[in-house]
Amino acid sequence: MKSLLGQWQLWALLSAGFAALTAIFAKIGVEAVASDFATFIRTIVILALVSAILIATGQWQPPGSVPGRTWLYLVLSGCATGASWLCYFRALKIGDAARVAPVDKLSVVFVAIFGALLLGEKLSLLNWFGVALIAGGAILVAL
Repeated sequence: MKSLLGQWQLWALLSAGFAALTAIFAKIGVEAVASDFATFIRTIVILALVSAILIATGQWQPPGSVPGRTWLYLVLSGCATGASWLCYFRALKIGDAARVAPVDKLSVVFVAIFGALLLGEKLSLLNWFGVALIAGGAILVAL
């Protein structure tokens, strides 16, 4: 069991499953409130949940132990996450979850492009074909 928990594929599939539930639950939840307020509620829940996990697993560490460069990139990541959530909830407020979520998953395409351009990651021709299929599929579902 421990070897399974150490596999990135398991965690990526769980992430995809929870992301799917996020879209469904958010679409229902955003019906009666403003999308930005819905994002605020979601953020409070996430903060409480992650805080409890950190405390329960002993992973809390003093903020001063985090290097400045790490702080910078985690703050930038947090800003990008917040902007993404605000846009996602607004899209869910006015669009169908079955069409919004696939367009949101164009982030996979953007990560491949940014990873290659900014991080120097190498993808094979077959990998790029897969990225193109993801982009095409998202566009077809959105139409």
